[in-house]
Amino acid sequence: MTRDDILALLVRRVAAYKAHDAAALAAMHAPSGVVASPFGGVLEGREEIQRIYRVWFAAFPDVASHEDAVLVDGNRAVQIVRFSGTHAGEFFGLPATGRHVEGTMAFLLTLRDGLITEERRIYDFTGLLVQVGVLKAKPQG
Repeated sequence: MTRDDILALLVRRVAAYKAHDAAALAAMHAPSGVVASPFGGVLEGREEIQRIYRVWFAAFPDVASHEDAVLVDGNRAVQIVRFSGTHAGEFFGLPATGRHVEGTMAFLLTLRDGLITEERRIYDFTGLLVQVGVLKAKPQG
């Protein structure tokens, strides 16, 4: 894949995320693609990848994102995205709280033949759990 091919795929990926289109997002992964995420664990195959997108969009149906940066090096890319949304659906067994969440994610991608073969998601999962109320922050002092 050329740099332009990778950048075009990332533009489509951002558009599909903003549309909350789990099927389109999963279709950008290789059939045997792997995603490693604090939220979903290690997911293998498009069906599992699509499932975790659906769970995320159900828990945060108004989630919005903004791409901050992209770095492409050969067949690898890093995409930095800020997100925000409302906890309006079940999340790790916690019913909707109506709480606002926000954070930054880094997506480390390996690409081949026009598809994502590996993806590692990095973000402050503990901070997200504190924001929705699953965990309590330790008071300072």
